[in-house]
Amino acid sequence: MNILKIAIIYNRESQAVINLFGVPNREKYGLQTINMIKTALKSRGHQVRAFEGDKTIIHKLEEFMPSVISGERPGLVLNLSYGIQGRARYTHIPSILEMLGIPYVGSSPLTQAIALDKVVTKMILTEKGLPTPKFTLLNKPDDPLTENLNYPLIVKPKDEAVSFGLRIVNNENELREGARVIYDMFKTPTLVEEYIEGREVNVALLGNDPVRALPPVELIFPEGEKIYTYEDKTHTSGRSVDKICPAPLTPEETEHVQSLALSAFNALGCYDSARVDFRIDQNGEPYILEINSLASLGPEGSFVYAANNIGLNYNDVVNELVEITSKRYFGDTEITNHDQVMDENNKNIFNFLTESRDKIEETLKYWTNMPSRTDDPVALSSVVRKLDNRFRKYHLVPAENFTNMHSAWTWETKAGLEGGTLLVVPIDVPETKEGYPIPFRRDPEWLYGEGIASSRAGLVCIIQTIEALAKIDKLASTKLGIFIYSDEGRGMRYSGQVLHRLGNSANDVLVMQPGYRGGKIVNQRRGSRKFSVLVESGSFRIGYRSTKTDALTWFLQKIEKINKLSQIEKHLTVAVQDVHSDRYGMLLPHRVRATIYVTYLNFQEADDAENQLKNIFNTSKKGIQSYIEKIEERPPLSTSKENDELISALEKLSEEWKLPFGTESSLIPSAAGEISLNTPVVCGVGPTARNLHTPNEAVHRGELLQKALLLTLFLLDRSTK
Repeated sequence: MNILKIAIIYNRESQAVINLFGVPNREKYGLQTINMIKTALKSRGHQVRAFEGDKTIIHKLEEFMPSVISGERPGLVLNLSYGIQGRARYTHIPSILEMLGIPYVGSSPLTQAIALDKVVTKMILTEKGLPTPKFTLLNKPDDPLTENLNYPLIVKPKDEAVSFGLRIVNNENELREGARVIYDMFKTPTLVEEYIEGREVNVALLGNDPVRALPPVELIFPEGEKIYTYEDKTHTSGRSVDKICPAPLTPEETEHVQSLALSAFNALGCYDSARVDFRIDQNGEPYILEINSLASLGPEGSFVYAANNIGLNYNDVVNELVEITSKRYFGDTEITNHDQVMDENNKNIFNFLTESRDKIEETLKYWTNMPSRTDDPVALSSVVRKLDNRFRKYHLVPAENFTNMHSAWTWETKAGLEGGTLLVVPIDVPETKEGYPIPFRRDPEWLYGEGIASSRAGLVCIIQTIEALAKIDKLASTKLGIFIYSDEGRGMRYSGQVLHRLGNSANDVLVMQPGYRGGKIVNQRRGSRKFSVLVESGSFRIGYRSTKTDALTWFLQKIEKINKLSQIEKHLTVAVQDVHSDRYGMLLPHRVRATIYVTYLNFQEADDAENQLKNIFNTSKKGIQSYIEKIEERPPLSTSKENDELISALEKLSEEWKLPFGTESSLIPSAAGEISLNTPVVCGVGPTARNLHTPNEAVHRGELLQKALLLTLFLLDRSTK
């Protein structure tokens, strides 16, 4: 695992704020628990310090943390902070950390605010169809009940935790008394909900992708009211509440509460860990009471108790949280001391790239916020000019024989492309000019923006690689070519032939399209053929009695035949992609235009499907005219011995540097299909994407650095052979 600088932030004694007013925090971690957490982290070699979360925290972190995530010791915060005061006190430290750009364990400020507000939480649970007791809110102690609730009821503060003010009330007088105590003590509305007679069970959750539900823990109440009060938690109630893990539930009941807990975790957008508290009624039906987004790491708490049940001791639990968070921010990279495999160039490259993590994201933001949709030639020309300026800065020169100046541009190093590596990336985003571009934005795990995965992340990996090689004076001697094209949205109609010729000059080709989670690159892609169909007929009135058929009806009759052309077992798919019709006034459609899309691996099967499509639309029916034309063809990327050798070289580097790696096939064609079979080529060398070609397109944050590092190491390795 990586050795990290870890700051533990908590709230206990300090009240260092500008003013003290509002609701003070009553939740505190014990010093013994904080010291146990420090010991656990130090046992794995981490550099650890603990700080109070007050107004001095920024200065303390600046002193302790590196200004950027550098080398082998990136920084991280283990957030234990409940805040000093105020309604949204759980959000204070996470908000500061996000402003500073420091990774931290735990959920975002938004999730913390929602989880602390029990009413908002229950509203979200209800909206998601998750079971929670019926409830209402009393803004003032004397407010009327707006819901028909059955006694006994539970009263508790709307936005407090650790069972502050929790009480069972059995009648109107007790209800008003309980609400008055809450209002006087916390100056907050009272949540009133129906008391669920039965068992109390907690489910701890750990992880992100995937989230793991730990075995349920049941609380056993010896005498008195069957609720877990603040006095119970602080051992001042005079009774001992025992725990049983796993809770004595049937396998079906266990699976059900774990599933509900996972759904609640996702509904609130939690990260890393949480605890969901349930009551299970006498009929075995579970109800979610609340979600603890800052589940206690106290050694006697339910979270640690459940983790112990699956073999995680206290040190394991604490360090598992850190590893989960580190993976969320930084991906699967695990780079330890590589002195045994690093020469001076490798060390310099590694240090340069890791120290440039923030710069890489800013560079990605710059290019992502520069629109370049396929049908916007002015914007595309602007991108090309800026790239040309940047490449010339590093003494790359245009390769005029492989540049057509309108859809394809190529640059090469001083050593030239011949016999070297060709990097391929599109600069156009396959969108229309309609609508506003989607700007760059971040969350802890993903980076969002228009074309950020399909174009910009791969482009930035190339730029960063060029800078890294130049940093160690290896760029000029590296045989390298860079091919960018601007007609991805048109299926490489104009640039494809240029790339095909260019590929014959290269020793190997890397296409910087997005890969798959876990560092997987693409070793096989289907080809595609796109057909335009036009059907015309006469214009007929609705209800007109005639033996003649209108264009739309005739076309719809062909849909079933088209669908039958697909052969899933042969990786052949034929589908109608879109349909448009034209008509006059109240008349039936007289013209239909459609697009039919074919994906395939085998050329002969694609030819057969194309011939059958033509036969389907070859008609002699009176009054119907139909036309079909192939408007786009993209060859498949097939596996080959040459490609396997290229993949092996990338895999070897990944193993040496503990980078995630694997291979995957894809249904979507890419520029890799334009490369001849004699030239080794792989695709998906860019970072992992999700929601590709949608407004929520995103690229994995950690893999941005991983793929830039892998690409740079690969080119450096090639230059020494």
